[in-house]
Amino acid sequence: MPLDPKIASRLKRNGDGLVPAIVQQHDTGEVLMLAWMDDEALHRTLTTGRATYWSRSRGEYWVKGDTSGHVQHVRAVALDCDGDTVLLKVDQVGAACHTGDRTCFDADQLEVAAAP
Repeated sequence: MPLDPKIASRLKRNGDGLVPAIVQQHDTGEVLMLAWMDDEALHRTLTTGRATYWSRSRGEYWVKGDTSGHVQHVRAVALDCDGDTVLLKVDQVGAACHTGDRTCFDADQLEVAAAP
């Protein structure tokens, strides 16, 4: 069964048919990672409650945690106002990043100048 046409019609995909998916811990608001979804990945996520993405490097679907054990149980999914980004609120089990860090945004903090 394909993605609900009402949802599919709202999506604005890039040239590869993908939309970015921002993943956030549902109870703390912590931003965990960014991944990519096509219609099928979003459909699988909505119907299974497990975060499913399209791997651009491997050219295949991956369910977060199937190989690492670091599962994402999906609590909520929302489209942004333009339909070009998906927000997943999840219950993250273990590390979200492939490096083993809790989030993909832990390692490289950039310095920001003070606002005037």
